Amino acid sequence: MVLGSSTGGTQALELVLTELPADGPGIAIVQHMPERFTEMYAARLDGLCAMNIREAKSGDRIERGVALIAPGGKHLKVRKQGGQYYAEVFGGPPVNRHCPAVDVLFKSMAECAGPDALGIIMTGMGDDGARGLLAMRQAGARTIAQDEASCVVFGMPKEAIRMGATETVIPLERLAGEILRFDRRG
Repeated sequence: MVLGSSTGGTQALELVLTELPADGPGIAIVQHMPERFTEMYAARLDGLCAMNIREAKSGDRIERGVALIAPGGKHLKVRKQGGQYYAEVFGGPPVNRHCPAVDVLFKSMAECAGPDALGIIMTGMGDDGARGLLAMRQAGARTIAQDEASCVVFGMPKEAIRMGATETVIPLERLAGEILRFDRRG
């Protein structure tokens, strides 16, 4: 499961993650944020949430009860090996003017998880994540956008909707429920 957000995303992610149980599904997250801030943000969320929230490191397993946040200044990909999903953190040029970039995470999930994935694009400026979410949808994944009324900035979700990348558009307060519903399907 992957989430991507930018402007307004720190509060939106907090709302979603605090509603998930300790054994919630493994999640990889890109929140546009500069270096050194993501570690503090992850630690803050870890203190508020039942799930274990931490900054991602290469080789971290994406597993139940854990949410991994891409480090500022690095990209995050998901790779599959031996039936398990792992984080891959690496340097590189900005994509869509961002590092980490939501598109990098979402496209990697489309490639390695296909129909077994859920992608959610949340509040944010610009269009980062829209093409990656479209790749996920084309690979058979479930795709959701946060609705305009609950976004601080409707840029990223709006672009994903415009491209036909989303199958559902819902308010922020319903995202945690959709994550749990997706998880229950097995």
